[in-house]
Amino acid sequence: MSAEVDAYIAALPPAFATALTQLRAQLRALLPDHIECMSYAMPGFRAPDKKGKKGKMVAGYAAFKHHCGLYPHSGNVIPLIDCAPFQTSKSGVLFAPDRPLPAALVERIVRTRQAELNTP
Repeated sequence: MSAEVDAYIAALPPAFATALTQLRAQLRALLPDHIECMSYAMPGFRAPDKKGKKGKMVAGYAAFKHHCGLYPHSGNVIPLIDCAPFQTSKSGVLFAPDRPLPAALVERIVRTRQAELNTP
């Protein structure tokens, strides 16, 4: 686990820290061989690259003033998935700290992103 990610989460209000700690654990379980990192000022997971270079980002997450978000680092993923009743943007799905994303939705977003990365 990344010390930078630990520091990011520790600086959040308690409800946000709890929500993102849970999301972090879900992502870690879905992406056990991926590299935890900070990218675009948000925690996330990067695919491993066998060539010694940084692999592509699979998913990132962040806290904002009134909500949290999960971002698959692609504008193509979220439009393919029914995220109702959660609010979405082209690049992510938003949720309140007291209403976390269902595990099945998190997994669908991650798997869709991985499929996109594996398409030539």
